[in-house]
Amino acid sequence: MSMIYSTDPDFRVCRIDFNTLLEIQLEAEDQGWATRWSSVDALRSQVKEETVFLQSLMREERAGAVRAYRCLLLFSTAGGENAGGIATIDLDPARFESLERLDRDSDVRKALVRIFSLALGGISAVSKK
Repeated sequence: MSMIYSTDPDFRVCRIDFNTLLEIQLEAEDQGWATRWSSVDALRSQVKEETVFLQSLMREERAGAVRAYRCLLLFSTAGGENAGGIATIDLDPARFESLERLDRDSDVRKALVRIFSLALGGISAVSKK
C-alpha cells in the first residue's frame, strides 16, 4: 500500500452518515478485507449512530489499478458521552469516488489534515498551569 498525501488527486475528507458506514462495513466483509470491524454488531458496539468523518490514507494497487482505499474514520464512540475514536477501514474504489468531499478548499484541507493527525496521535484534556 502506498500513502496518500494531501496534494494527491485521490486525497479527500468526507462526512458520511452511520448507514453509509454500515454499508462500507458490509462491502468490506464481502470483499474479505482485513481492515474493518469483525462484524456489523462489533461496529455498532463501538461507533455512535452519528456523522462519521473519513480521510483517505493509503491506496492498494494491483496491476496498475487501485484495488482498495484504506481510510481513517473519526467518530463518536458508542457509550462515550463526548469521547471520540479513530480507526481504519478499507473501501472499494467506486464507493470511495461516490463520497462527497469536504476538503475542496486548500485551507480547509490543511485544517482537516491537522485534525486527523492530532486524533491519530492521541488527544487528551490538558489542565492549564
